[in-house]
Amino acid sequence: MAEQNSPERPKDASLAVKAQHDATLKALPFSDTRDFDDASRGFLGTREHARILSDNGREVWSLEPYGFLGEQAAPPTADPSLWRQSRLNMNHGLFEVVPGVYQVRGFDIANMTLIEGDNGVIVVDTLTSIEGARAALELYREHRGHRPVTAVMFTHTHTDHWGGARGVLDDATLAAGNVPIIAPDLFLEHAVSENIIAGPAMLRRAQYQFGPLLAKGPRGQIDCGLGKSMAAGLVELLRPTDLIKATGDTRTIDGVTFEFQMAPNSEAPAEMHFYLPRYKVLNLAENCTHNFHNLLPFRGADVRDALAWSKYLNEALQMWGGKAQAMCGQQHWPVWGTDRVDTMIREQRDLYKFAHDQTVRLMNHGLNAAEIAETIKLPSSLDDAWHARGYYGHIRHNVKAIYQKYLGWYDANPANLDPLPRIEAGKKYVEYMGGAASILSRARKDFEKGEFRFIAQALSHLVFAESDNSDAKTLLADTFEQLGYLSESATWRNSYLFAAQELRHGMPNLPPRPGMPRETLAALRTEQLWDVLGVRLNGPKAEGKHITLNWQFTDTNETFVLTLENCALTYLSGAQSAEADAGFALTRDLFNAVIAKQTSFPQAAMAGQIKVTGNAMTTHHVTADQIDPPLPLEGLSSKNDFWVLT
Repeated sequence: MAEQNSPERPKDASLAVKAQHDATLKALPFSDTRDFDDASRGFLGTREHARILSDNGREVWSLEPYGFLGEQAAPPTADPSLWRQSRLNMNHGLFEVVPGVYQVRGFDIANMTLIEGDNGVIVVDTLTSIEGARAALELYREHRGHRPVTAVMFTHTHTDHWGGARGVLDDATLAAGNVPIIAPDLFLEHAVSENIIAGPAMLRRAQYQFGPLLAKGPRGQIDCGLGKSMAAGLVELLRPTDLIKATGDTRTIDGVTFEFQMAPNSEAPAEMHFYLPRYKVLNLAENCTHNFHNLLPFRGADVRDALAWSKYLNEALQMWGGKAQAMCGQQHWPVWGTDRVDTMIREQRDLYKFAHDQTVRLMNHGLNAAEIAETIKLPSSLDDAWHARGYYGHIRHNVKAIYQKYLGWYDANPANLDPLPRIEAGKKYVEYMGGAASILSRARKDFEKGEFRFIAQALSHLVFAESDNSDAKTLLADTFEQLGYLSESATWRNSYLFAAQELRHGMPNLPPRPGMPRETLAALRTEQLWDVLGVRLNGPKAEGKHITLNWQFTDTNETFVLTLENCALTYLSGAQSAEADAGFALTRDLFNAVIAKQTSFPQAAMAGQIKVTGNAMTTHHVTADQIDPPLPLEGLSSKNDFWVLT
């Protein structure tokens, strides 16, 4: 026990944590086991531990580290409700939804849905990685025969739903071009833009949200609410060939009719639902899952529209209520029976509508975001519904997202209009609170009382003021840890526990990320690449520089003028400047190869693949002198004398 409770190791749960868990066990309907029945219904087979290897033998996915979740009773270090959800997310393999519709679940954070047509199988959402998608399709074929893939469909723009497409479509199939790739309107624009501009920051923050660098175990990472975590492996974006543009659109694919509903700016900026009359199966993508979803992920994103989300679910009821005999989504497990399907949709509809309306009501009464989060309580009818629990999103941070959507970061208290930065503020807080020793003494007493939320606030000031204060860092780590143990939300738990780990051990050293595949780069508009280069510009280093560059892409017939002026990089499309310092003519395909590190800019120029006019050294000055170097945990890196997107 002494070793377990050493300063460097995870600690036991405190008495306050245990007391809250006991209260949770009494408050929620744990005797309701229908979700466990549903999550295992229709099971056909699986791989042991859902283990998936890359071509070189590297493990990209496995549920084996989560074997501890075989214990039914939650340990003191985990919220019992979250423990229940984590155990449900352990179901893995191929499952029959209804004859003709199947899902592979537990091979990634998302599901692959497989719909049998007249001549083959339609694959809906291809997981995160090529390896995972290939394994999922192989499992399906083991049990249902070798049916060819007759179409691929992406329900929305998040990577875990399209990254593995090359795992179900081989080179010959892609070259033939006879398998449609179907997606909602504006899919490509949002799929490639949502995480590119702020990619490094989002990736860094995702380490906290998903907890991939935490040890798996009762004192560590147990889930992320939607599933275990994001899969590793190769990712490649394929360009859709058929876009669904409007609610009411239909497609007959391999003999199967699909009725579509558009749901933009809900869980994703481009998202769609569909109904299959042949099978009486409804699929609401990721908008009706077995948890309260995120309106603003910790990793960052545009705030999702809770009001629109609710309206889409209401519209789905209007279109298909009383018709669907089963509903399966692209996360979690299905439900069966028209009454249960309709009830879940209504409750999910009202969950997002309640959160929206009551947040705005309290906001209009003058409460700020923190006060609303402290005040708002779900009605018991929703609070007792397992699928409305906050395992991924949570009512307390979703209301803050709604507040932000309408009013932004400023809470109308002028004290918060221009506050000191956290280090400078921390030093003044420590001074005002009587110094480090006084703060630590009070914090230790409050720790015994379980007042972890305020301790975290107070000690955060101290740690920023005195980053080398080991006692403060140790106590703050212990405090974050208890908050993690208390959390029903998996994303809260992961964030708290990873912060505790960081305070105890620092950030782990990670290998550099591989470059973005050339095929994926080809899906990006050239304007998006210039935008990324613009945010990499180190403004202070560019002070006083004025450089103009002409670019011509001969295969796409695009022309651009890039201008560095006033420490900002701007561009004009469809133009060339007579005053340019230098000019470059090349194919966009070659440009992609440079970015993908398959060649370098100087090598291509020396090989005659780039026509250069003017002073080519200008490029070096822009890239080498003013472009930021790689950042920790980021997705962008520099290479030689040009920039690289990874």
